[in-house]
Amino acid sequence: MKTSDWIKQNTASLKGKSVAVSGATGGIGCKLCRLLAALGARLILLDRNPEKSRALGESLQKSFPHTEISYITLDLEDISSVKTATEALLKAVPDVLILNAGAYHIPRRRCETGLDNVFQINFASPYYIVRRLKPSIRERGGRVVAVGSIAHNYSKTDSGDIDFSTRVRSSLVYGNAKRFLMFSLYRLFANEKGLAVVHPGITLTNITAHYPKLIFAIIKHPMKVLFMKPERAALNILYGVFRDTPENYWIGPRIFGIWGSPKYQRLNTCSSDEAERIFRNAEKIYGEMQGDYSL
Repeated sequence: MKTSDWIKQNTASLKGKSVAVSGATGGIGCKLCRLLAALGARLILLDRNPEKSRALGESLQKSFPHTEISYITLDLEDISSVKTATEALLKAVPDVLILNAGAYHIPRRRCETGLDNVFQINFASPYYIVRRLKPSIRERGGRVVAVGSIAHNYSKTDSGDIDFSTRVRSSLVYGNAKRFLMFSLYRLFANEKGLAVVHPGITLTNITAHYPKLIFAIIKHPMKVLFMKPERAALNILYGVFRDTPENYWIGPRIFGIWGSPKYQRLNTCSSDEAERIFRNAEKIYGEMQGDYSL
């Protein structure tokens, strides 16, 4: 099915709605923002690089002159930035919050919160933002769209190493953080509407460009052929703007989780006991992050 036909059948106008997108300038993020702008949404671009964010906004307004765009600087690795951005979002009161930003293979370090930076970026900071914004989003009948990953199934959580700071393999560290994000939000929104957990599939973006230069130069062209383009992958996130996902369901590509149009899929990847442990740890981490980490 053509992208334009799919959009007509599965979405609706977003005129009058404000949508905040983290990681807006990334490969999938900028494609998603174009789709949202085409549907009439007011955009709140959340990005750690103000210059790139402004450049994206200017590009969008050339194609969609009537689009209202505002900007909030957000560095998910920096708890001070996260808190400042969260306060700005509370004032902006978005109807939809899309947690799209993520980091996979990056230099590891311990953040000011004491957490591993991959865990902080992919789980702890997004969870903090959602936890603070949830009451205002609920009041507006809004929703949270959280981008998960098939990597969440690579390993189970470890109560002795919650943030996987002792692990080295990127897929495990990233997967653990996404596992925390997905299953903590399922519990946070238990028996409520307003949450969509989505998986965009595998596509060629900066998050996949972590291989050595020579290897990446060899594989990037086959990846373009084998996997979906970012604009197609973005449809899975867009679908979450209009559809809830019950606990242990997500939206992702229908064929092996990497190809095809969006589809509801049931997850059998986390036991109820583990999900409860994840949520308890998430709430504990949130409570600790409410403290003042600024020096």
